[in-house]
Amino acid sequence: MNRLLLACCILTALTTGSHAKTYQEMFGAPSNLPPEAAAVVESLDFKQGAVTLSGANAQLQVPEEFYFLDPADTRKVLVELWGNPPQSADGYLGMILPAKYAPEAEGGWGSAIDYAEDGYVSDADALTTDFDDLLAQLKEATAESNVEREKEGYDPITLVGWASPPHYDLATHTMHWARDLIFGKDQSAPHTLNYSVRILGREGVLQMNFIAGLNQLEEIKAGLPSVTGMVHFDQGKAYADFKEGDKVAAYGMAGLIAAGAGAKLAAKAGILAVALAFLKKGGILVVLAGGAAVRYFKGFFGRKSPPAT
Repeated sequence: MNRLLLACCILTALTTGSHAKTYQEMFGAPSNLPPEAAAVVESLDFKQGAVTLSGANAQLQVPEEFYFLDPADTRKVLVELWGNPPQSADGYLGMILPAKYAPEAEGGWGSAIDYAEDGYVSDADALTTDFDDLLAQLKEATAESNVEREKEGYDPITLVGWASPPHYDLATHTMHWARDLIFGKDQSAPHTLNYSVRILGREGVLQMNFIAGLNQLEEIKAGLPSVTGMVHFDQGKAYADFKEGDKVAAYGMAGLIAAGAGAKLAAKAGILAVALAFLKKGGILVVLAGGAAVRYFKGFFGRKSPPAT
């Protein structure tokens, strides 16, 4: 009887509909932004409670400490507010942000959500993969890719190392890691955080890619249990529901980090995951760092052509 009651409580929690707040309801005051930017943030629906992730066989249970933006609002933030090229926002299922930060706030961060229906990813090599060796391979691959990047007019990337080494949680079937990156040839330039989380399901991988600066690493790590704890796969779709005959992914843990489920993200011009967006020569450098991005773009809202580099 107790088990039945507990199951009913969980089901009730997961099926309770989400509720949306306006900007003023969420943050207690109207935005203090230029008119065009204000129109963007004040058009957003800040959702909490149960949210269905369409196409991912999962739901989020968003607590009051966070809010969720649906795909349309995610695109508004990434493209209209933070200044990313439109193609970089394609395919996302939504975005999670801390409730203490408005989308344009100084020090704010968020996690864009994606799903790769690649099949069941075996975690058999989770505890035996040499991640130091993998890091060396990734550094080499990054350096090699810079040749083509520079030919195409993009700045080179330096993979400094792990900002947080790969860690796999056997209980929750969650892999997370963070890269420390530098953009451009100036090695004294500010470092960028590339924090990635992968939650394994029966038929694919739920991907969370954090957009933040390196100085926000500890805050993100502290909030990580709350963020990953929001995820609930549909009945029969969890990792433990795997059955013989199910589709199995062509990669394991090392592939999950090096490419694998991340390949879809890399195809998005490689911008969101690395928290920087680069347009070709003659364009502009856009920093995806919440408030910093907004400050940069305040002077350019309403301009149809980008400023000089």
